[in-house]
Amino acid sequence: MTEDSSEIVGNWQGNLTVGTVKVPLTFIIKKENKENLGVSLSSQERKIAANIMEFRDNHLQIEFSSIGGKFEGEYQKSSKTIPGKWYQGGQVFDVILEKRSKEVEIKRPQEPHKPYPYNEEQVTYKNEKANITLAGTLTYPKEGNSFPVVILISGSGALDRDETVFGHRPFLIIADYLTRRGIEVLRVDDRGIGGTSGNYLESTINDFASDVISGINFLKKRKEINERMIGLIGHSEGGIIAPLVASLTSDVAFLVLMAGPGVLLEEILYKQAELIGRAEKLSEELISQETSLQKELFSIIKEEKNNDKAKLKLEKVVSGALEKMKSQNLPIFSQGSIDAQINFMISPWFRDFLSYDPREALRNVKCPILAINGEKDLQVPFKENLETIEKELKERGNKNYKVRELPNLNHLFQTTQTGAISEYSNIEETISPVALKLIGDWILEQCS
Repeated sequence: MTEDSSEIVGNWQGNLTVGTVKVPLTFIIKKENKENLGVSLSSQERKIAANIMEFRDNHLQIEFSSIGGKFEGEYQKSSKTIPGKWYQGGQVFDVILEKRSKEVEIKRPQEPHKPYPYNEEQVTYKNEKANITLAGTLTYPKEGNSFPVVILISGSGALDRDETVFGHRPFLIIADYLTRRGIEVLRVDDRGIGGTSGNYLESTINDFASDVISGINFLKKRKEINERMIGLIGHSEGGIIAPLVASLTSDVAFLVLMAGPGVLLEEILYKQAELIGRAEKLSEELISQETSLQKELFSIIKEEKNNDKAKLKLEKVVSGALEKMKSQNLPIFSQGSIDAQINFMISPWFRDFLSYDPREALRNVKCPILAINGEKDLQVPFKENLETIEKELKERGNKNYKVRELPNLNHLFQTTQTGAISEYSNIEETISPVALKLIGDWILEQCS
């Protein structure tokens, strides 16, 4: 620790730039004693403590194993800033931290406060097949037994048990709401996050399905649950993992698919980029260029199975795209961000994700299904996905299903103006009460 460490004590704030979206980031650095500094990442009303913090020769390194994030930067005495990079989920984001006199208040009115009117238990269990330890939180009513129970399955990206994203904790809100209505809820850290071991990007959709099955086996040993009423709630990518699990085991009594894909995932990525680009007011010419680049990159990933060769081909295509962007005076990402994105695209997770067809599992699901999408969802557009899900269920003779488009809700099921990702963190609502009630009512109806 250097003698000038006192200069970095205080509140440091910056924004991650994810495409056209600004995501606020706040570090609170305090002096714990003469020798050590302590640091936490501010997120709503909670503080996420760092497990590693070093400051030497003006170089700052902070790691948060609970969310799989890391910051590295160089303190600039002249400007009193810390330019650096945030690493998370296999990606790298540029960020400049600036000192502030106080924290920016982020309002999240739906966040529950302890003490809760129900039991909360921190649990761990094993996926024996993969030799993975899974860690999560189990909530259940204080009185009674034979409770219906649901496992929450998060969207894409290595996420914690609360599915923390853009300053919101959707799974905390869902778990709180359902438990208050008499439904037990298990929510779990993804591989490599928090208390769960393993590596997210080295895993596939089938691997995640095996983690969920391990969760089902864990729940079946619990005395307070009704093992004939174990359900799954999957959001986004979780909405394709849930049907896969239900197609592999008869232990699943019902499914709730929140913005679950129905069409080929590659098709969703193209449509997603188009819709988000328009919402962020990009020109049609630029949107077309980005789609063409996507198709070229994805073609390489699908055709070239050797990672070293694929990486060289991807770098060549990206290099050409960067030159074109420079000639058009468009902003470009740093080399570190580009390298991280290429490594992300050749990861086992992304290769598997790109080629996955959700329809195959849907055709083999016999249990009741509730499939819901926000009308303003730009990431998993509601029309083609809900229509495909309904078509597959109907053709295979599943008669107990409900498909519902929810007006004015985005991908996170927030009430929104446009559905643009840039709105996510600015909206105080974490998840619409309309969506929560629909889910709760439907689950209790299946269990009656």
